[in-house]
Amino acid sequence: MINEAKLEITPASSLPELQEIKVKYLGKKGLLTAELKTLGNLSPDDRKIRGAALNMIKTELEALFDNKELELKNAALEAKLASESLDVTLPGTAFQTGGFHLLTRIIDDLATIYKGLGYQVVQGQEVETELYNFDALNIPSWHPARDLWDTFWLTDGRVLRTHTSPMQARFMEAFEPPFRIVVPGKTYRFEAVDATHEAMFHQLEGLAVGKNITMSDLKGTLEEMAKGLFGETSKVRFQPSYYPFTEPSADFAVYWENKRTGQAKWLELGGSGMVHPRVFEEVCKLRKDEVYAGQRGFAFGLGIERVAMIKYGVPDIRYFFQNDLRVLKQFRGNLE
Repeated sequence: MINEAKLEITPASSLPELQEIKVKYLGKKGLLTAELKTLGNLSPDDRKIRGAALNMIKTELEALFDNKELELKNAALEAKLASESLDVTLPGTAFQTGGFHLLTRIIDDLATIYKGLGYQVVQGQEVETELYNFDALNIPSWHPARDLWDTFWLTDGRVLRTHTSPMQARFMEAFEPPFRIVVPGKTYRFEAVDATHEAMFHQLEGLAVGKNITMSDLKGTLEEMAKGLFGETSKVRFQPSYYPFTEPSADFAVYWENKRTGQAKWLELGGSGMVHPRVFEEVCKLRKDEVYAGQRGFAFGLGIERVAMIKYGVPDIRYFFQNDLRVLKQFRGNLE
């Protein structure tokens, strides 16, 4: 029986196959069990001799099965380790990396430019009072200029700021001149959404207050910004306009040469002007002093999305907020 068992155990290639052979020999209905049941038919002396012989066979069979089981388990483990092993000589897998959103990059670029000009970057609140969003900026309740802003009103009478300009009044209320600040941030207007309009968009507000400030200083500041954004060949021009918080007021355009297409043209970028004297008067009321009486300063504002759309050829403002990886991946690396 031992030799017969060896012939079956040795070539077994899996644990289930080995188990079948084990049941054949050692199971309740196995060959050895059948032999043990015949002991009752033997005489006492023959039973003792035959019983001892069968016990030795059982011990040898169990050892054969245990050794083969260990061999198969070790082989299975080695095969698993081999299949899961890492070949460090193979090329590595390139994982996708994240990056800053294009609008964040534009805001950082503008902040760097203006810090280089001595400006401080400050943040304003997105939920504003009517006082700071309109009244303190020479836009009282009866003023027709309020029609220029489609406002989101909250139930408590506050508004989602329609521009970053409220920070002009807030900063002057808290600090004395001279100073230079820029205020990047989100703004909100109740507009029909299309390729060039969104209900939420980003602006950058600039304000400088001090002695002897003129429109020439304003233009020089904007030219430095244009060169920092679009290259040293960029120029800035003014076109008369109207804003209730500046007088005189001007829209400014940038002359930009597109390196990708070789075309050059004037592109309107934002609004600007000298701070209206009535804005300084309103600030004096807020502060309850005359620190800003007779002061001079300029202010300007521009849309961050518009800068990105112009500079990088983004055709639809909605692309910035749709979380489309095909768009976002284009600007994951370095921007030239």
